[in-house]
Amino acid sequence: MSRRVVVTGMGAVTPIGIGVEAFWNAVCEEKIGFAPITRFDAADYKCKLAAEVKGFEPEKYMDKKAARRMELFCQYAVAAAGEAISDAGLLMEEEDAYRVGCCIGSGTGSLQAMEREYGRLVEKGPSRVGPLFVPLMISNMAAGNVSIAFGLKGKSLNVATACATGTNSIGEAFRSIQYGEMDVCVAGGTEGAVTSLGIAGFSALTALSASTDPARCSIPFDKDRSGFVMGEGAGVVILEELEHAKARGAKIYAEVLGYGCSSDAYHITSPAEDGSGAARAMQNALEDGGISPEQLTYINAHGTGTHLNDLFETRAIKLAFGGHAKEMKINSTKSMIGHLLGAAGAVEFIVCVKEIQEGFLHRTAGLQESEEELDLDYCKESCKMEVPYALSNSLGFGGHNASILIGRP
Repeated sequence: MSRRVVVTGMGAVTPIGIGVEAFWNAVCEEKIGFAPITRFDAADYKCKLAAEVKGFEPEKYMDKKAARRMELFCQYAVAAAGEAISDAGLLMEEEDAYRVGCCIGSGTGSLQAMEREYGRLVEKGPSRVGPLFVPLMISNMAAGNVSIAFGLKGKSLNVATACATGTNSIGEAFRSIQYGEMDVCVAGGTEGAVTSLGIAGFSALTALSASTDPARCSIPFDKDRSGFVMGEGAGVVILEELEHAKARGAKIYAEVLGYGCSSDAYHITSPAEDGSGAARAMQNALEDGGISPEQLTYINAHGTGTHLNDLFETRAIKLAFGGHAKEMKINSTKSMIGHLLGAAGAVEFIVCVKEIQEGFLHRTAGLQESEEELDLDYCKESCKMEVPYALSNSLGFGGHNASILIGRP
């Protein structure tokens, strides 16, 4: 029999707040994190806005020497993990370190390191490429650095499924605890891809919004949506086997009930047009969690603000839930923080937990009017309501679909 898994700690670094409390307060206040790009000179770029993390000082979360040996995506992960571990009251000296794992993914690794060291290669030759280039750049170093920083000696994973990374990371941690590979896992996603190469690459795909209006640049499910806005940050949660959490007197925020995945096997960037792949992931998560479609009243959508994603995700929800789809509330956190790529699903998981706790659903910021086929309730306004279950969706380039079901403890 599989074991029950609960959430006992959370940490977040986001464009609208560092720390879960600051982030959640900003969500409730309907703040948006969009502003002109400051990481580089974007004068010649079609995309002018991003959702950058503001005021992040790595030395507040780690010593300066350690920070110098980490790229930004790793710094974000260590900061969020530290908050989550502290929030959970997890004392590693009282744990079997080989039963405490880490599953933190990144979709891109460090584009900053790639840009910097390629510049040295071209300008000064191969002998000038930094000796730490590879361990600074590769995406598994978020999990590696978090494990090193906090002494986590259990199973350590880096899931990389593009925009589904955060959800898959938490889902795979959930599975590992369910089936006894570990008792506790520090799980989530992290990303720091607001770079010249990152913005240029996604712009070339015509995936990014070219809007210069912060209030209208990231508008999921709106008829005038024109693409997503690049965000950055990290979300990390502590997942724990229920009896282990009870034994140490941990507070329990929510229970992870189900996890479902699928592949569109269709196109490298576009979701399946009929929504069948994403629908199957949602159905799998509900079946895994043992609840009927009619019991679910809320979905935190992938909701990127690209024309195709929002249309096809809507079709997926209708396919999975039939007529009940129109009875559900659906919102997109990306309307406030942009698309955090590999960190998106993890930060949105935290939002789902808070919404369950607070009985509050945030609005899809900026949403004014949807086109005819987008006829579901996308939360034009925030509302108070009981949220017994939340389903969080993530869809990644390559056709990766992941859904995770959370419930009240």
